Amino acid sequence: MLEVRCLTKAFGEKTAVDSASFTVDRPMMIGVIGRSGAGKSTLLRMLNRLSDATTGAILFEGRDITTLRGADRREWQSRCAMIFQQFNLVPRMDVVSNVLHGTLNRRSTLATMFNLYPQADIHRAIEILDRLGIAEQAPKRAEALSGGQQQRVAIARALMQDPAVILADEPIASLDPMNAQIVMEALRRIHEEDGRMVIANLHTLDTARRYCDRVIGMRDGRIVFDGTPQQLTTGVARDIYGAGAGFSEAATSTEIETLDRTKPRSAVPA
Repeated sequence: MLEVRCLTKAFGEKTAVDSASFTVDRPMMIGVIGRSGAGKSTLLRMLNRLSDATTGAILFEGRDITTLRGADRREWQSRCAMIFQQFNLVPRMDVVSNVLHGTLNRRSTLATMFNLYPQADIHRAIEILDRLGIAEQAPKRAEALSGGQQQRVAIARALMQDPAVILADEPIASLDPMNAQIVMEALRRIHEEDGRMVIANLHTLDTARRYCDRVIGMRDGRIVFDGTPQQLTTGVARDIYGAGAGFSEAATSTEIETLDRTKPRSAVPA
């Protein structure tokens, strides 16, 4: 379904992604982990064609994505939706209009200028918001919502594209543990119920183990691990992150249960 062949991205003398190769033969939920600067975001941006590869190829259902230009490239970007850490919503616009922006690639310039949407699209946007548990927020400005709610609006906008692939670049990095859990559960449900491929850059091991079918570990631009969550042992994690024996997974956790277990005794109410 998706094949990445020796994908490389260089910025001058710096190689951000170095000969990355992997194959996905069916819709899966995949977590990509690694230290900051490991090349995770660059990899996703190349998959979406927000950034061009220096060398290598990306094949989706046999079609070489790296060669697409113009309208073909935009069509691919509608099939391969991107969710960002900072949501990328229009703050002063209402929630439902933000979600409807997911249809921009298939609308005329005139309709876009005058903010004209078919009733069917408006109904579908509200249905998606309802599916994500935030339909009541539809008339509010995006800036009035919490961070977790805004990220669910961004997910709804991605679903409006009806994509085959959803790429999520650190989707929970700026969220508190409760909202992080809600967002990850939403992405997991979308994968399971819709049969969509989801590839998410994650910064915590427990999140990758809990929600993903497969985990890819990157270090210095190279893929150094590709396996199941069960194979992601603490020893493997130390290798991915280049950490010593003092490496503690709990210190990076966003799972509520783990945080409760690792609170200092003095911080626990009597």
